Amino acid sequence: MSMQDELTDVKRRLDDLARTVERLERNLSQSREGATRAQPAGRPENLVTIPDTPYDSSLWTDSDDEGLGARDRHAP
Repeated sequence: MSMQDELTDVKRRLDDLARTVERLERNLSQSREGATRAQPAGRPENLVTIPDTPYDSSLWTDSDDEGLGARDRHAP
């Protein structure tokens, strides 16, 4: 293959790549527009509210510190 043929082939492939990227960008923008329209207004029902108040310390009674071992023992 001559140098000119190779350059022509590279240019053709770059043009194909540019067209493919443009098509993907259009599809992505259309998908995003569709996703924003499809979301219901207001708060979704499957969310769980977690209170800011501290947990009751009795929940942690007799529990070991995970990864650290028991409180009264030392690592070897």
